[in-house]
Amino acid sequence: MLEIFLPGTGGMKPLPNRFLTGMWAEHNGSGLLIDCGEGMQVALAKISRSLAKLDILLITHFHADHISGLPGLLLSTGNFGKTIPLKIYCPVGGTEIIKKLCCICPELPFEVKVKEISGRGEIMWEDISVGYMPIRHRVPGLCYSLTECRKPVFSPEKAKSLGIPVNLWKELHGGKSVNLDGREITTEMVTEGERQPLKVTYITDSVYFDELADFAYKSNLLICEGMYGSEEYREKMQEKQHMIFSDSARVASLSESRELWLTHYSPAMTDPKEFEGQIKEMFANTIISRDGISKVIK
Repeated sequence: MLEIFLPGTGGMKPLPNRFLTGMWAEHNGSGLLIDCGEGMQVALAKISRSLAKLDILLITHFHADHISGLPGLLLSTGNFGKTIPLKIYCPVGGTEIIKKLCCICPELPFEVKVKEISGRGEIMWEDISVGYMPIRHRVPGLCYSLTECRKPVFSPEKAKSLGIPVNLWKELHGGKSVNLDGREITTEMVTEGERQPLKVTYITDSVYFDELADFAYKSNLLICEGMYGSEEYREKMQEKQHMIFSDSARVASLSESRELWLTHYSPAMTDPKEFEGQIKEMFANTIISRDGISKVIK
């Protein structure tokens, strides 16, 4: 199970009614955050997320609206009593940038471990696979996906027919074999059918290109930037290497994603819901997301 939150949905600068874009995920009591623009710790507090749970920070790229809140975030995290290391994954060149940002918060009660990543690959967060791939923007950047491979469905009926005590069910469902009255009972004997993995993909600050749909393939939830809803901004956004709503819908459709959340709105777009009707014609299960939107993926 994954709990997904958008503490903010804005691009470029925070507004009185819209924090900067980021994504918070929780799994088994551990927290993962993508990006930390100005005021991120306040945005997280507004949705009652505890920074004491933060274990991994993923940076998409080094533009101010995605990284300038780092010192405040780290200081606030320390105030929550965190003592175990915080892992930060970021594009190449980020170590020096983060070091300079952290010069104003040099005494933290936890270690900050920075690892630069590039190309296409994956890292692990608990038992979640975190995939990454380069985006196409004015500076090097990455998009991310979280994939949880779920256990097969446990069958109490099969377990009962084999005479397996209830206290052994969890162990068997977890993939371990047990010995019962001289019989070896395997997981396959008490489960039925595989379940599709759970997948959440996060893409922001990139011009559209076909590989994005491949990266997001079969996402339960695709969170994708849409700077503007109107096609009149297409040429301008192509130049600045951003997407508009129709680009996001195209990624969602081609990737066969189940649901699309739009985010990273331009400050000039005061009412994104104005374009809800036309974007739903392109991809029906589109949500014009707002600050604080959340969903449990299970």
